[in-house]
This record gives sequence, C-alpha cells and structure tokens, in this order.
Amino acid sequence: MITDETGAQRLIGYVLDVGQQDRCARCHLSLTDQHLNRHGVLHGGIATAMLDNALGATASLTVDPEGRAPFLTISLSMQFVAPARKGAELTATGHVVGGGRALLFLDGTVRDADGTLIATATGVFKRVPQDRLAPTERKDA
Repeated sequence: MITDETGAQRLIGYVLDVGQQDRCARCHLSLTDQHLNRHGVLHGGIATAMLDNALGATASLTVDPEGRAPFLTISLSMQFVAPARKGAELTATGHVVGGGRALLFLDGTVRDADGTLIATATGVFKRVPQDRLAPTERKDA
C-alpha cells in the first residue's frame, strides 16, 4: 500500500494498492463531503484523479514490482456512468490492454463497494526515460 506519497494523494485522501497478484493497481477512497460537487455526489475530477493514479500505477507495475517507476499520462478519456454519494467506498482499478516498448494502453473502472460502476476510463501512458530522472530516482543509481 502506498499512502501519503504525493501532495495530490494527501489532499484527496486515497490509498494506492500495488500489491495484488493480478498486477492491477487499485486506488481506494472513502467519500466525504470534501469529495462531493454542488449536487452532493462524487466530483468528476476526483474520479478522474483516482483513475489516473490507478492506471499510471498499473503501467508502472509492468516494469517495477513496487509500482513506483514513473509513467506520464499521454491521454485519459473519462466516462461517468453513475453517481456516488457520501460514505461510499470506492475502488479505481487499472488494466493493461495493450502497448509496446514506448506506450501502454490501459482501461480502468471506478466501482462502489456493492459493485456499482461509477466511471470508466481509457488512457495511454509512457514511461519516463531513465535519462530524465534525477540521479536518486534512477534504477541504476
């Protein structure tokens, strides 16, 4: 489990699970008033951030068993399917569906604890080249 790693993660309050045998990262969030829009349901930006993180971490798991190798989001397309309300326990899950050495293609879902589909996403992710990382972030350093 990865907690409190980034400012966005601390601000939103999700937990990132990169330890499942299926190599699919999961973002978990308990909805509070802070996550809701003016209509009292999950704000689309929160669902988008959850899926961006789940998909990016899933991409990372293809090259790093700890899910920490940095990947860039090239594109992310969202579809909002159903509302989620305060108290909901949400999980965003990423799945690699294709790609090669340069780019990975992923799909993802956000579901409530009862299995209700809240949102879906498709994304394209690219690994950050090793020569672009600070020396302390490189695998060879």
